[in-house]
Amino acid sequence: MKPQPTIAAPGDLETSGPRRLEAVPGSSGFGAEPPEHGGQVLVEGATFVVSGSGGDIDEPGQGLFVRDARIISRWCLQIDGKSVSPLGGFRAEPFAGVFVGRSRVRDGHLEPTVLVERRRYVGSGMREDLVVRNYGKEPAGVSVHLEVGADFADLFAVKLGEPAPGTAAVRAGGEEWSAAGRHGTHDRAVHVRARGATATPEGLTWRAVVVPHGEWRTSVSVVADLDGQEIPMRFPVDTPVEHAAPVRRIAEWQQVSPKVRSDSLALGLTVGRSEEDLASLHLADPTEPDLTVVAAGAPWFMALFGRDSLVTSALTLALGPDIAVGTLRALARHQGKAVDPLSEEEPGKILHELRFGADVSLSLGGAERYYGSVDATPLFVMVLGQMARWGIDPEVIDELLPAADAALGWIDEHGDRDGDGYVEYRRWTDRGLRNQGWKDSADGVNFADGTWAEPPIALVEVQAYVYGAFVARAELAARRGDHETAAHWAYRAEDLKRRFNEDFWLADRGHFAVGLDAEKRPIDALASNMGHALWTGIAEAHKAWSVAERLCSPELFSGYGIRTLATSMGAYNPASYHNGSVWPHDTAICIAGLARYGFVGAAQRVASGLLEAAAYFAGRLPELFCGFDRRDVPGPVPYPASCSPQAWAAAAPIGMLTALLGLDPDVPGGTVNVAPALPPEWGAVSIEDLRLGPHRLRLDVGADGAVTRAEAPGLRLSVTT
Repeated sequence: MKPQPTIAAPGDLETSGPRRLEAVPGSSGFGAEPPEHGGQVLVEGATFVVSGSGGDIDEPGQGLFVRDARIISRWCLQIDGKSVSPLGGFRAEPFAGVFVGRSRVRDGHLEPTVLVERRRYVGSGMREDLVVRNYGKEPAGVSVHLEVGADFADLFAVKLGEPAPGTAAVRAGGEEWSAAGRHGTHDRAVHVRARGATATPEGLTWRAVVVPHGEWRTSVSVVADLDGQEIPMRFPVDTPVEHAAPVRRIAEWQQVSPKVRSDSLALGLTVGRSEEDLASLHLADPTEPDLTVVAAGAPWFMALFGRDSLVTSALTLALGPDIAVGTLRALARHQGKAVDPLSEEEPGKILHELRFGADVSLSLGGAERYYGSVDATPLFVMVLGQMARWGIDPEVIDELLPAADAALGWIDEHGDRDGDGYVEYRRWTDRGLRNQGWKDSADGVNFADGTWAEPPIALVEVQAYVYGAFVARAELAARRGDHETAAHWAYRAEDLKRRFNEDFWLADRGHFAVGLDAEKRPIDALASNMGHALWTGIAEAHKAWSVAERLCSPELFSGYGIRTLATSMGAYNPASYHNGSVWPHDTAICIAGLARYGFVGAAQRVASGLLEAAAYFAGRLPELFCGFDRRDVPGPVPYPASCSPQAWAAAAPIGMLTALLGLDPDVPGGTVNVAPALPPEWGAVSIEDLRLGPHRLRLDVGADGAVTRAEAPGLRLSVTT
């Protein structure tokens, strides 16, 4: 047996001593979270708001967005004609924020005595509850003004920093301020209403007298209007907040999710935050309201993304079937049927991105649906196979099997463009993405010297997913007694594995190539992509040790996660998007791959580093963070434009924990295997009510790593320690 890959333990990399959280047995849940990067993002479904840390919306990239359009571009609170001085802003829930401020010093006082509290809730619009409190000795006569503006700018235009299209047509009267405008192919409007207000074209105004140590309250509603139809608010002002649908959904989600308890405060809090964020990112398809999927992330990707949602589904099966079932059903309904060069649609292909309400002239491919993703299609089949193993209703599997076969048809007919047995990509037009794997920035695929690889490109991780799809289809056929089909796909899997390990292996480097370029040259950069080959099992065992050692080397492992590109590469930049940053989902996939091949010590140490990174972000891992070395910085450095919350980042801790528990269910076969290998510093961990089809798993692992309790009634349980 080869030795474990060498890797510096997180403690060995410390210089200035990063913050650590003390363990609290059985702790779970978060308190209010401070704003990130000087601002605040609240999200619920397809609605999100970006504001300053004090609650005002007064910067170009800020606003309230509903269905890919900014319906509020200005939202500034004033007391007696002057802006409120912020004292603090907090995100109490993914969809709820609290902002505290105070007015200017009033005549006859040494310091401000009028304080303001704003409680904001987003969901198909926005509700804001205002409270003005007087801590002075005399009644305070106050004028409260809320300056409001709307421009109906497209989400893509705001993201790119393009100038706003102009002021919308405003109507104001009585207690209502309204604006209307055209947005792409849609008529948009917004209505801002509050009892007791006086509406003017500038906004809403109230006059009040607040007695000493008393308070004045009001509630403001922001209602979105699409093509003449008002969209019902998720937090109506006449309904207690605790009864609102988003609150109930998170409560219901947490009720059916497995209960995780740990001696590690960081683990308990991070898993809890992940569950909350995944619930808040639930997105209803307006054309198919019975389907609930997970949006990719806030603020700019509040839409269904094939790759992101499928990876999220794969990493979160331990939470239950809801995310995976909704995702695959939605993607199957939008599966490609025709050939369209602009949108890159092809029969059987799984879409990359689905937008509702956006100005399609600004979107990828110039359409609501864009299919320029090379990996979503094999991932669809692979995840379906995983769903079956986790015990998801066989009728759901049967329902989705035709879509899986259509996806396999795409792999052979359209995915393999030149008939060499590998799936590659090349965009159809200049409207599409140049790179179409998960590292889809224009410079995301390069050689060791930094030269960009030219398409068509066959990526290492895409072949790994295709292998996973072939294995999954063989298993699905075998369960149905279709042995001929099972044998066909099993042979395809083994043949692909053999050729892949010959053609992608760089013997002189000891790692897999990132891919093959247009001339079939191996793209020789040392990058994290090869960790996905461990995840699906396509790597031959005798090569896996060398891959694991490279992944865990100082070149790739920062101490907080695995970098997308090694420090020795020509294109390396720790503050880049795909060339040296750390993506939590990518690191979690590498952890699962390391654990799969038995490199337990390496998997534990990388997982401990990622969990410490989560602690710096108050338990909410962002989409990505910079790849600076832990020896050089006291904590993980945020990436400025990172999405948070973000679906596959939220899924990363769940996938990481699943891998380190060694959970390997085969519910149709009546078995479940567990092989816990948790980092010792996590202490005791308990999992209760983990759903495996109609069965439930209870697993208790002691601080010494020994399994003290393991129960799965109705299944044959095998425990390896």
